[in-house]
Amino acid sequence: MLYFALKVLISALLIATISELARRHSSLAALLAALPLTSLLAFIWLHIEATPANQIADLSTQIFWLVLPSLVLFLIFPLLLRIGVNFWLSLSLSAAATIVCYFALLPLLRRFGVNL
Repeated sequence: MLYFALKVLISALLIATISELARRHSSLAALLAALPLTSLLAFIWLHIEATPANQIADLSTQIFWLVLPSLVLFLIFPLLLRIGVNFWLSLSLSAAATIVCYFALLPLLRRFGVNL
């Protein structure tokens, strides 16, 4: 239980640090947010938990393929905000478009032999 609390605390501190940094230095916050910190933390936690390397490698490969449709969010969200769409609606529409892209990508990946 203590280990789980430590994982949550470190992960939460990272997110909070990025959001606070964004108020002062948006470029630096963007750089930190763009790093695959969540993935890196997951790899570290799995390694500490003695997860076999092939499972960590599989996770890394799956993340790679699933990052592609998530890029849609970063294209649509700022576009909607810039044209004056409400924040929450922009976020919702961007998330919905990302989900649609995920569902469109999965059968395409299977067709090319990539199993997630």
